[in-house]
Amino acid sequence: MPETANRPLRGSAAPIQAVPPVAILVSIMLVELSSGITQGFLSPILRSLTDVLHVTAADLNWLSITNLMASVAFTPLLSRLGDLHGHRRVLRWNIAVVLAGSVVVGLAGSFRTLLIGQVLQGAFAGFFPLLVGILRNRRTAAESRRSIGTMVAALMGGICVGMVASGLVAHYVATPTAALWVPTVAVAVAFLVTWPLLPETEERPGGRLDVRGGVLLCAGLVAVMLGLGQGGMPGWEWGSARTLGCLGGGVLVTAIWAVVETRSAEPVIDVRLFRHRNVAVVSVVATAFSFCLIGLQVAGAVFMATPKDAAGYGLGLSPLQIAFAMIPSMAVIGLAAVAAPALAARIGDRATLVLGSALMAVGYLLTLAFHDSTAPYLLCQVVAGAGAGILQQSTRTLAVESVPHDQTAVGSGINELLINVGGSLGAACVLAITAAATPAGSVLPDYTAYAACWVVCAAVSLAGSAFALLYRPSTRTA
Repeated sequence: MPETANRPLRGSAAPIQAVPPVAILVSIMLVELSSGITQGFLSPILRSLTDVLHVTAADLNWLSITNLMASVAFTPLLSRLGDLHGHRRVLRWNIAVVLAGSVVVGLAGSFRTLLIGQVLQGAFAGFFPLLVGILRNRRTAAESRRSIGTMVAALMGGICVGMVASGLVAHYVATPTAALWVPTVAVAVAFLVTWPLLPETEERPGGRLDVRGGVLLCAGLVAVMLGLGQGGMPGWEWGSARTLGCLGGGVLVTAIWAVVETRSAEPVIDVRLFRHRNVAVVSVVATAFSFCLIGLQVAGAVFMATPKDAAGYGLGLSPLQIAFAMIPSMAVIGLAAVAAPALAARIGDRATLVLGSALMAVGYLLTLAFHDSTAPYLLCQVVAGAGAGILQQSTRTLAVESVPHDQTAVGSGINELLINVGGSLGAACVLAITAAATPAGSVLPDYTAYAACWVVCAAVSLAGSAFALLYRPSTRTA
């Protein structure tokens, strides 16, 4: 436990009217459900967007990269604001921003407008840490672990609902872009229902937001993500001044941010937390699993939609079929997240982290061998999904338990930030691979791109499993 764990609270909010636990649970699940719908609705219609918006399959990776870059910028600021000024208060504005972005996405008539909407929708990354802040003030450690598992299950359920809903709209409505309105409905319902139900945090430390640190962190990470995302594209060759400037400048600004934060009395993220072995291990594992899970999101959907007779690979599924095909792996992620606390109690936190990463590696290697037909491909994704579900819950839980109560949202925010960073790195890597393997004049890459992506993700997962062996079980959580 960091030394800051013993720091007394400098202030507390006025007593809050009691809210029934059932109302809190329903509200939290509804918010995470809307977050999942916002993250999952695009997958079934990605292939059709290449024709409607006149973009290539490689260009579609920008939807994921843009959304993740925005999440990287939003997460630390929203998390810190929640700890300072109340998790419910900040969450309300957070949902409003995502709702505005969803409306922009629904109105999108061009790829550029769609990207702008994705930037605003990226604020959903603040949902999880702010909700964890509300939970941790009202739950024991064991209850918090189970609640986090339930939140992950709701998130995965939302992704399934979003995929099916957009798939149904795309199937029965002539214009594929009609499905872009799906998240607007979901976020609007969450906004209206949870506004009066969610309770406010009863204890808050007070203080101020380190604006300088926040700006430096956002600028540094976004520059790095931009360089990685554009690297290898025309005008952004890896050796070009533009790409090297973004990468080098981003790393430099991030390093300056780290120095500034060590000297700040109230940092946005206390970088000294990373001196603790378990915080560093959990951070690496979270980055590794999100690299694979999020990085392959767009590529997987395009692979399933590609007809084999046209490209020599693919499953040739329709948008609605893709939605239903992705449900098994999403469902397994949710079930594995719910089961993860019991698994950790039985085999320990370290073994749980190792097992989750190893399952993901096995799933991707199996995909490399069995991807020629739908059933084997989906079974391989289920194996990887089981590992991802375990890591979704365990990394989020261990990240929260590593920080004091008055930094709950920040602790969760660090993990969410690294999940988004890992996803951005994965999406950028997949973009570079698919772009390099896309022949001139074609919108689809060669099969070698997918084979390379599965091998890379298997290697990253194995690295995460090896690093998880360094985790040191604490007496508090053993």
